[in-house]
Amino acid sequence: MRSRKPRIVSRVPATSELERRLRGALLRVTAPRLAVLAAVEAHPHADTDSILSSARGSLPAVSHQAVYDVLRALTAAGLVRRIQPSGSVARYESRVGDNHHHLVCRSCGTIADVDCALGAAPCLTASDDRGYLVDQAEVTYWGVCPECAAAPVTT
Repeated sequence: MRSRKPRIVSRVPATSELERRLRGALLRVTAPRLAVLAAVEAHPHADTDSILSSARGSLPAVSHQAVYDVLRALTAAGLVRRIQPSGSVARYESRVGDNHHHLVCRSCGTIADVDCALGAAPCLTASDDRGYLVDQAEVTYWGVCPECAAAPVTT
């Protein structure tokens, strides 16, 4: 799989909005948390190294360990979602609170969000839930993105 940085597809909220989200999740507002949350907003589906690089743009001294710790706290608080498609490192996104799925390009590794196929979270109704209280389903669609499909084949 060719490695490519995730495309920026979202607008980063103002710092005051990020502070509000942290406080709403009962987390202290700290410079590392703001930098990491802003990085995840700016780079959906980014890996830890990409988030670290982005966070260092606004907070040059932030350590790799601090980024790991912040990502863990943000994930536990429900502000960030951790995904890990087969064969990939962990990726993070700020789109939480819905039950969307992902498209993954087999060629370049690009990941894109995709809503449930039929209305509001139909995939939460399993054919046989065996008594489980289902609150999330993960579906990953694999294929080739339009850019890779249009690229000339080299041998």
